[in-house]
Amino acid sequence: MATGERVGEVVHVFDKINVAVLRLTQAVHQGERIHFLGRQTDFEQPITSMQVEHQAVDAAAAGSEVAVKLLQPARRGDAVYLLTE
Repeated sequence: MATGERVGEVVHVFDKINVAVLRLTQAVHQGERIHFLGRQTDFEQPITSMQVEHQAVDAAAAGSEVAVKLLQPARRGDAVYLLTE
C-alpha cells in the first residue's frame, strides 16, 4: 500500500536506458523519494536524475511530463506517489 500523496503516473518507459516518463499532477523535486505502484510494480527510490525536454532540471511542475532515471523496472500506467517522512 502506498503512503504519501499521488503525484502522477508512468506514461512511457524506455527499458534499455531504465528511464520512465511521468505525467505529473503535483510538483516534484530532485532528491525526494517516490513510490512506484502498479499490478506488478512496488518499489521506492529517490529522484536522482530528472529531465524535461532533454534538459536536466531540479524540479518539475504539476502538469508537466518529466523523465526520471529508474533503479528498478516500472510499467506504463503505474501510479507514482511522493513519500512523506
